[in-house]
Amino acid sequence: MTEPDERLSRTARGWDEAADGYQAYFVPRFAPWVKAAVEAVAEVPDGPVLVPCCGTFPELDLLAPRFPGRAIVGIDLSAEMVRLARERARRLPDVDVFQGDAAALDPRWSGSCAAVVSVFGLQQLPAPAAAISSWFGALRPGGRMCVVYWPEVAEDTGPFALLDTVLEDRTDRSWEDGLVDALGDAVVERDELVAYPMTHPSAAAYFDAADRAGPLRALALARGDAFIAELRKQYVDQAPAGEWVHHPHARLLAVRKATSAD
Repeated sequence: MTEPDERLSRTARGWDEAADGYQAYFVPRFAPWVKAAVEAVAEVPDGPVLVPCCGTFPELDLLAPRFPGRAIVGIDLSAEMVRLARERARRLPDVDVFQGDAAALDPRWSGSCAAVVSVFGLQQLPAPAAAISSWFGALRPGGRMCVVYWPEVAEDTGPFALLDTVLEDRTDRSWEDGLVDALGDAVVERDELVAYPMTHPSAAAYFDAADRAGPLRALALARGDAFIAELRKQYVDQAPAGEWVHHPHARLLAVRKATSAD
């Protein structure tokens, strides 16, 4: 197995292990950003609505009543995320969920979709600019896409910022500057930072959720329990005591595919 394949497999396994906890802990806390993303796609042409990196598919609860009778399709790498997404969709006949790599969409979606919505998946992909270009390519003329992701700096202080500090995160995020350029002739309707309050019972509770039900799970699989235990100690030692409220901001990018009228 090549290194990229191993990394992809580890990512899928990490989210498999995190799926139930992610649904319980993070989905309610991320709900305001999901609502903002869905509300950003309005007045779309006919066609399906595509949700790459759908996770447990929280977007569906808002998309189904917004687009009644439409085909709505979720795609996610994790088998366990897909299982939970299918449970959410089981009473909705027009909804399908597929397991697969959403970084590059199947050509069958090209130019066929009314809307694309993705929340907090883009920053996890190996080539985000290529991924968002692929998603935009799925739109038909007049179609709209809204992508929400955590930027390099989501907050100056708070649980997310402290985690970056103890991780000594030096991930290359130069791709952020090229996202709009990757969309070619897209009509940019919104490109802004959107913040909402988020509350954690304690620093330890947040760290444990990130480890067992979030983005640290794949790192834990790669580096082992001892590494995570030391990281947790550093994190809790540097964090404030008690309940922790913060206001992280995500980047919301909403675009439209041009029509001949434009």
